[in-house]
Amino acid sequence: MPAPRRILIVDDHSTFRLGLTALLNSEPGLQVVGEAATGTQAVAAVAALRPDVVVMDLNMPGLGGIEATQRIVQQQPNVGVLVLTMFDDEHVFAAMRAGARGYILKTAQHAEIVRAVRAVGDGEVIFGQPVADQVRTFFATAPQPHGELVELTAREREVLTLMVRGESNAAIARILVVSPKTVRNHITSIFRKLDVADREQAILRAHESGLR
Repeated sequence: MPAPRRILIVDDHSTFRLGLTALLNSEPGLQVVGEAATGTQAVAAVAALRPDVVVMDLNMPGLGGIEATQRIVQQQPNVGVLVLTMFDDEHVFAAMRAGARGYILKTAQHAEIVRAVRAVGDGEVIFGQPVADQVRTFFATAPQPHGELVELTAREREVLTLMVRGESNAAIARILVVSPKTVRNHITSIFRKLDVADREQAILRAHESGLR
């Protein structure tokens, strides 16, 4: 039998941590190995406990969840961070830039939370339904292509949109749920179609074509 997924819960509300610990420990193959009430505690706990998954709140005193996620992923890249929060706004993009693999809301059903923990533990990227709708809206409301951008495929325009908004290749891969190699291939194609040599020139060309 494989070892259970080791989970660290990070939230500044002790009652919420207690309830989530009880939920996850009741599931086969999951084991809560620690808790933290602040981002600073979370970074230290990850170094000490080496969990497989960190369930991370965003709004905490001191070091917040976004900054804590970034530090954890930089120091322990094999650890999967699942954001579990009340924020259903642009925080999702900041969290993915920081290295989170998943983003769901605290209003989610218990089964959805458990499924998300398992998915992140398996190396997948997962969004809760309201968050997934927001990501789709983000791309659906992007300006219609014109000029040189017409030559790009829909997926290449998505990649370029995220480049314009300052996302790294790794963040683009997480947001679009594709491999980093696929992102690099799209960027190479974008450079060729726009006849540019680097990322800066591609972003400038996108601005000239009305993409913001």
